[in-house]
This record gives sequence, C-alpha cells and structure tokens, in this order.
Amino acid sequence: MEISGFLTAIGVGIVIGILGRLALPGRQRIGILWTLVVGIVAALAGTFVADAFDVAETPGVDWWELVIQVGLAAIGVGIVDRAKAGR
Repeated sequence: MEISGFLTAIGVGIVIGILGRLALPGRQRIGILWTLVVGIVAALAGTFVADAFDVAETPGVDWWELVIQVGLAAIGVGIVDRAKAGR
C-alpha cells in the first residue's frame, strides 16, 4: 500500500466508522472518537483483506472492499461497545 492509499484509507475510515455504527442495530454507548478510530482501523484492515482476496483493485468503485470495510467497522464498534459496557 502506498502512502496515498494509506491517507485515503484514513479519510474513508471516518465515513466507514459512521456506516459501521449505522449498520449495527440498537444504541451504541461509545463516543464519536471511538467510532472514528474503529472506522480508520477497519478501513485499513479491510483494504488488506480485500487485497488478500484480490478484490481491492477492480474497475470502477470497489464495492467488495467497501462491504468488507463496513462489516469490519460494525464488528469493531460492537466489540468496543461491549468492552465499554462491561466496565
């Protein structure tokens, strides 16, 4: 991954975090900062997973990569929400 891809993943990660939070049903007890951090991590991880499955570079919009990223963000938001609820 090049530096431009890394910076793009961070920018997209902010949106991915919000989409991941919206994809998760119910109320989440985490703040926007945690949502953004989870989104950035999910965007980066999703890019690596999509690259491993050879769906990262497709003509047009990379829908599969986006689906993987949002799915990972939803999982991440759920994990952080459960961890914060356990305290």
